[in-house]
Amino acid sequence: MKILFIGDVVGHAGRDMIKHYLPKLKSKHRPNAIIVNGENAAHGKGLTEKLYRELLEAGANVITMGNHTWDKKEIFEFIDKSPQLIRPANYPPGTPGKGIYYFKAGGKEIAVINLQGRTFLPPIDCPFRKADELVEEARKRTPYIFVDFHGEATSEKQAIGWYLDGRVSAVVGTHTHVQTADERILPKGTAYLTDAGMTGPYDGILGVERDAVIKRFLTSLPVRFDTAEGRTQLSGVLVELDSKTGFGKSIKRIQINDDHLFFD
Repeated sequence: MKILFIGDVVGHAGRDMIKHYLPKLKSKHRPNAIIVNGENAAHGKGLTEKLYRELLEAGANVITMGNHTWDKKEIFEFIDKSPQLIRPANYPPGTPGKGIYYFKAGGKEIAVINLQGRTFLPPIDCPFRKADELVEEARKRTPYIFVDFHGEATSEKQAIGWYLDGRVSAVVGTHTHVQTADERILPKGTAYLTDAGMTGPYDGILGVERDAVIKRFLTSLPVRFDTAEGRTQLSGVLVELDSKTGFGKSIKRIQINDDHLFFD
């Protein structure tokens, strides 16, 4: 069982990279399932229904979100009727949408769980306790459980990885837009990566036009953040799972940009 995960898709640049490279990655690696984090797909913040369907048409089985889930107000109109779109499960009860999705792939049922950290992010419900609840539910149905943990602090991401080791197939971080190089199989079998990186502008700062970000640091004044133009990148990870246990057999980073092509 192979799962391909694509990190935060930012703006049209990220969507173009998905359209161009996802068919190549599918041909090369033949993943059974494809998960895409789409919380930045609409001009760098949020997701529209049109772009949600565009990512599905490109090959994604499920779209995960994060702290920009609600930035495009139209999401309230379609999230509850879009089963393949999930938002962080630890938003408070009564929030639109859901945080777990089940689907069949490669003859197996896969559960995808989306969680959001609380360190340096808005204070929502506890992701650890919500993980306990959803993992217990999912394990009654399938051993194939993939977690997208959308978090700012590497310590919190590592903590959730160790906390869920031996209970889920994989924990992969998103949000910080810079791919980390700490992929590993944890001792009890969970595949782990602190951050998958971003898919979109390569020469910006976290996908944003760099002059505006530098001005903000120099002056501490409010500035308009626009999605950067120019060269592009695709970042993600390929996780192979044991067909019997659902635990990780291997985890490999994917990095495609003008400086290096890393997806062997």
